[in-house]
Amino acid sequence: MTAVPVSNKTGRILTVSAAVLALAFIALADTIFTPFSLRIFNLCGIYIVLALSLNLINGFTGLFSLGHAGFMAIGAYVSALLTMSPAQKEMNFFLAPIVPVLANVQLPFIPALVLAGAVAALAGFLIGTPVLRLRDDYLAIATLGFSEIIRVVLTNLQSVTNGALGLKGLPKYSTTWMVWALAVLSIVFMAALINSAFGRACKAIRDNEIAAQAMGINAARVKIVSFTLSSFIAGIGGALLGHLMNTIDPKMFTFSLTYNIVLIVVLGGNGSISGSVIAAIVVTVSMEFLRFLDGPLNLLFIRTQGLPGLRMVVFSVLLLVVVIYRQQGLMGKKEFSWNLILNSPLILKVKSLLRRR
Repeated sequence: MTAVPVSNKTGRILTVSAAVLALAFIALADTIFTPFSLRIFNLCGIYIVLALSLNLINGFTGLFSLGHAGFMAIGAYVSALLTMSPAQKEMNFFLAPIVPVLANVQLPFIPALVLAGAVAALAGFLIGTPVLRLRDDYLAIATLGFSEIIRVVLTNLQSVTNGALGLKGLPKYSTTWMVWALAVLSIVFMAALINSAFGRACKAIRDNEIAAQAMGINAARVKIVSFTLSSFIAGIGGALLGHLMNTIDPKMFTFSLTYNIVLIVVLGGNGSISGSVIAAIVVTVSMEFLRFLDGPLNLLFIRTQGLPGLRMVVFSVLLLVVVIYRQQGLMGKKEFSWNLILNSPLILKVKSLLRRR
């Protein structure tokens, strides 16, 4: 059976129907999910934001960065310090008093969130300007090094970040509606950005930087802007994560957090917004579903007393398989469309069987 393109009218009807169903599901989840299930559901939305931020750099611009945990940490700490009440700050900073400038500052969540992203973007600009002269493995090592520097600085700024003790009692602003509204906004922003002239310049640099420069594209400027925007989105994601967990400390923002985001981007497909969204949901849910692997196991011939981190071995093996046998990931560079779904081999086969009946 041959593929039939979906008309614009049908596409709009399907899109509106899908949006209504998504809103209904979010409302239902916010009402009937248990607190634990709701936290996992909201984590999916936060990881969508983080995966899109990294995909802008790794997938669409072709730069291999491993420093996103640092920008997330900056966003989380800035938002926390701006939204906590003076009384909460006094309770947290008992070893050393907080700097007077921040002691009595308390802002609403949205302005604090924007400022958190802005400070992370500024850090991304300052780091990216010298570092983006490097390429490939050297760029990855340099960004990873800067991420560790940020974490060490946060650990030692006792009067600003409360050091290794971290910050407790953050206001729970990362509600279901807030998280998923920002996740959808991130998807819409990324789709508009990638389909703009700037997005096409990013993809041109990814495919062939020398040819892009020969066509008049300022590669250095495009890479710096892309890195800065990515840092901004990562700062927003870090702030959402902090306000979901209600507590932050420097140990949260180690390389393992960046690894989780890289895993999502690679599995979903470098250069695919749809792939990042799908992989973020699947990986986040799977990480919790496979948590039993970290505890004692009694599976026929296999018995263990508990191997913490064993579930991450499963994801590491999966990542190796994808890198070796399907480097393009789940979606490759393709994006979701109704034509792709309704003209898939499975749907076409079902249609053919229904017509024969």
